[in-house]
Amino acid sequence: MSLNKLKQYQQAQNQCGIAAANPHRLIQMLMEGALEKMANAKGFITRNDFANKGAQISWAIKIIGGLKESLDYEKGGEISENLDKLYDFMIFKLSEANIENSVEKIDEAITIMKNIKEGWDGIEEESKAFFESSVRAEYA
Repeated sequence: MSLNKLKQYQQAQNQCGIAAANPHRLIQMLMEGALEKMANAKGFITRNDFANKGAQISWAIKIIGGLKESLDYEKGGEISENLDKLYDFMIFKLSEANIENSVEKIDEAITIMKNIKEGWDGIEEESKAFFESSVRAEYA
């Protein structure tokens, strides 16, 4: 399969995944995308491919900006405020990493995003467990 056809296939798969995703999954996908772009940027830094590094960091910053814009301060309260600060910090670190070609600063942003994603993933598991126990209790 040619590289172009492989990319087309991957884009179609991503579009199908997005169309079928619930809001919780969409946030997970954004976080996964940001992590992927940051990992790619690290690879480009190690290969001295600074143009592609910059493109990947810019993409990660845009994704993080989208996550920041999706925060609901009314419902999320203090959690949303804390996430806002963490997203700002990640954007700052990625901007520094872009200027300094710093893998370490990208790693700082990756660590934070992984921690946020782990918490987000846990929310889904807790809600599934709650829903399943509620359904069992109702029909028992």
